[in-house]
Amino acid sequence: MKTACLLSLTLWFACGGLVAGPAAPSVRASGFVYETAPFPQAHASTLVETAAGTLLTAFFGGTHERHPDVGIWIARFEQGRWSAPLEVADGVQYTRADGTVVRHPTWNPVLFQPRNGPLMLFYKVGPKPQTWWGMLMTSVDDGRTWSEPRRLPEGVFGPIKNRPVELADGTILCPSSTETKELGWTVHLELTRDLGRTWTVVGPINTKAEFNAIQPSVLFHADGRLQLLCRSQEGVVTTSWSADQGRTWSRMTSTGLPNPNSGTDAVTLADGRHVLVYNPVGLAAGKKSGSRSPLAVAISADGVVWRDVVELENDMAEHGYSYPAVIQTRDGLVHITYTWRREKIRHVVLDPAALAGE
Repeated sequence: MKTACLLSLTLWFACGGLVAGPAAPSVRASGFVYETAPFPQAHASTLVETAAGTLLTAFFGGTHERHPDVGIWIARFEQGRWSAPLEVADGVQYTRADGTVVRHPTWNPVLFQPRNGPLMLFYKVGPKPQTWWGMLMTSVDDGRTWSEPRRLPEGVFGPIKNRPVELADGTILCPSSTETKELGWTVHLELTRDLGRTWTVVGPINTKAEFNAIQPSVLFHADGRLQLLCRSQEGVVTTSWSADQGRTWSRMTSTGLPNPNSGTDAVTLADGRHVLVYNPVGLAAGKKSGSRSPLAVAISADGVVWRDVVELENDMAEHGYSYPAVIQTRDGLVHITYTWRREKIRHVVLDPAALAGE
């Protein structure tokens, strides 16, 4: 499988899709999902390998974040290149009698393929994160067509940025969070055993007095524990642990890794190591956000001690490089997408066997 995938990388080079990446030996290819699109800005990408083995990405695109014209766009990797982005969801609510369309922006799509079930696309709709709500669409044909969107129950938002995980018993665990004036930024988990028809909410697992944290990702450990890694306003990546498959969580603590109040993503590899993609920059005193450059890949054997191994971007462009998504596909390769200067979505392929620190 790995040989076949590396052959497909050669096709990417030849077809003008991905191109050879930086000098780091683990980077097999790097390029943009699209060069031109019918929207000026894009952000918050997500990645999935479907049951049929297709690589899909989704992101929100429009005039700019929070603009009502922002919709959810999907591209698929076929025949050695990405397809043109196609809008599959928007925030249109209704049309008034005078013909005025009432529409809200969409946010943070998350693609997920259950072991036994249709491909799922979660996203949010609403004027701002404090008032948005969760939506879900499904596909039974590898993401070519989608069901009508349905609104999730009150208080359930779906995975807020990073993909869900499926536990051994088939429970889908969605890492989620909320941003409110009263409680600050808090992390919670949403569990479903029936593909999103009914839900159990766990948390919040932190308070704003400890950390203002959102956008968790989930790691698996050999001893059965689960680990969360989260973005925070306190200038660090935070963490929490569960020894009972996500029903209860330890007190949130700092990993010691810097975070400029920007999204991260992480994945547990098939060999048990953990990969984190993040901006390794902290916050200056009194600041609520920091630089979203550089963007780096770190690796860990235990989820505690991390080592930066690949720098994906390092210049000081105005909007930086942010909101990564990372998965490992069945052939063993690691795929990363991220926001490139708010203009495009970049796609990078890593060979984990070549990552330092294994």
